[in-house]
Amino acid sequence: MDELRELAGWVGYHVTMSSLMRCSWAESTPEMREYHDLEWGVPVRDDMVLFEFLTLEGAQAGLSWQTILNRRPGYRATFAGFDIAKVARMTQGDIDKAVKDPAIIRNRGKIESTVSNAQVALEVIEEHGSLSAYLWGLIGDQVIQNAVASMTQVQAITPESESMSKALKKRGFRFVGPTICYAFMQAVGMVNDHQVDCFRYKEVGGE
Repeated sequence: MDELRELAGWVGYHVTMSSLMRCSWAESTPEMREYHDLEWGVPVRDDMVLFEFLTLEGAQAGLSWQTILNRRPGYRATFAGFDIAKVARMTQGDIDKAVKDPAIIRNRGKIESTVSNAQVALEVIEEHGSLSAYLWGLIGDQVIQNAVASMTQVQAITPESESMSKALKKRGFRFVGPTICYAFMQAVGMVNDHQVDCFRYKEVGGE
């Protein structure tokens, strides 16, 4: 009987979740739906999580986000759970090993940039107290609330992402073009680009 109740609860939960209105892009796969429902657009202040998304958004360049989600566990294993200090200490041998690892995107430039970005991030933390303080400070330390009716209204580049890209490149960060920076801003909740009819719009701060 307990098993039946548990099954009924599981079925009820998923039926409820499947009936909710979401951003159109989120309905493509179960993985994308879960990412949308639980993470995308939620304001992040944790340095390790911010570094993870900065890395993953850079890794996505030229690829789909689904591809990155599929390899996310591999990235976490290869890059020590995105512990910035540990990644910064990775050696050339570690990089060579990572390039051969099918669990991540085997692009040497992107892998090397993850290590060098961690080294720059440590400098930022030393100077600003945290990576979070620095990154959020670049947008005035407040969430940008948009109100889009469809994803066609969402821009790939904004003045804020161009400004962030310029600042990060000046510090020495790599794979941080304005398009990547805007995708990063969306992912970590610096901007709320959920559609206004999406159930997550108000949950992450939309009016």
